[in-house]
Amino acid sequence: MSTSALIPDSKLPALGTTIFTQMSALAAQYQAINLSQGFPDFDGPDYLKERLAWHVNQGANQYAPMTGVAPLREAIAEKTAGLYGWLPDAASEVTVTAGATEALFAAISALVRPGDEVVCFDPSYDSYAPAVTLSGGILKRIALQPPTFGVDWQQFAELLSPRTRLVILNTPHNPSATAWQAEDMQQLWRAISDHEIYVLSDEVYEHICFAQGGHASVLAHPQLRQRAIAVSSFGKTFHMTGWKVGYCVAPAALSAEVRKVHQYLTFSVNTPAQLALADMLRSEPEHWQQLSAFYRAKRDRFVQALSNSRLEILPCEGTYFLLADYSAVSDLDDVAFCHWLTEHVGVAAIPLSVFCADPFPHKLIRLCFAKQDATLDAAAERLCRL
Repeated sequence: MSTSALIPDSKLPALGTTIFTQMSALAAQYQAINLSQGFPDFDGPDYLKERLAWHVNQGANQYAPMTGVAPLREAIAEKTAGLYGWLPDAASEVTVTAGATEALFAAISALVRPGDEVVCFDPSYDSYAPAVTLSGGILKRIALQPPTFGVDWQQFAELLSPRTRLVILNTPHNPSATAWQAEDMQQLWRAISDHEIYVLSDEVYEHICFAQGGHASVLAHPQLRQRAIAVSSFGKTFHMTGWKVGYCVAPAALSAEVRKVHQYLTFSVNTPAQLALADMLRSEPEHWQQLSAFYRAKRDRFVQALSNSRLEILPCEGTYFLLADYSAVSDLDDVAFCHWLTEHVGVAAIPLSVFCADPFPHKLIRLCFAKQDATLDAAAERLCRL
């Protein structure tokens, strides 16, 4: 019998280390200011940390219920009702997950069958495609074009087929920093209403939206929410990305299928963190209510600080990212430019082409402004030297 190591055929042969890990490592190597990976360099609310410690000390350290602790699910349902005019059933329609990424994976795994087609909009977050592939689905991408990254709804309708099973949308949108309007939700409904098509709505930046009409959630659309799974993130909302707690809201029948995957993927989520988040939602709702204003101020500060640079800053309607066009600075492609920027200028960014399957010839980079003011000022000072 051979003693040589067995090397399996990869289910995802084209995938390697994510660009976020690569750029963060490069930033550390060159001691650059890291505006690449989307995490704050400041801490979350003191009350939330205090409640976590309190629940730990009270002995809430065993498994939580698979669907999430009841106080958190109830608080999520109440917040949803206040925001979107619809009260989901906390017992059957709200599921707490190990971050939004797990919710996305569980939803895709639950709905997509071998040979099913899944529509998404490029640039798109990098976790969607691997989940579709692992489920045997076929990803159909619609390329959105800068600077507006708007959807061509005629193109979308023409892409649908009898094999279309799922549409994945993301608003506010990472990485383009754009946001759908209520009319976009209506256009989506018109296109899919006569088909057996489900919707997975990635709304992790729901409370970081600067668009005039506010955040357009799939949950606010009476017809769409009957066949949709909406995914949210406490990490984004409370500056605690390392806690990895998210949730999804969906009709009972869809939630039941998501839970079948969730229970064998993570089963349950950190118990004291869930209880602390329930306390936070009920006792300090002003945190999430004021989050857009908090990040709007950071966005405006960073944009103003970059006003004398050679970068062209695109409009930002949501998320904590800015897109910058560096055409006036360099002829390098965006991946090479981000490496050069990190090594020689001391600022790490993300190239937009990595979010796209097809060639993306635009000279755009993504900068994260979920940073302390001093961090943003220092990064802007370096970028203004370009």
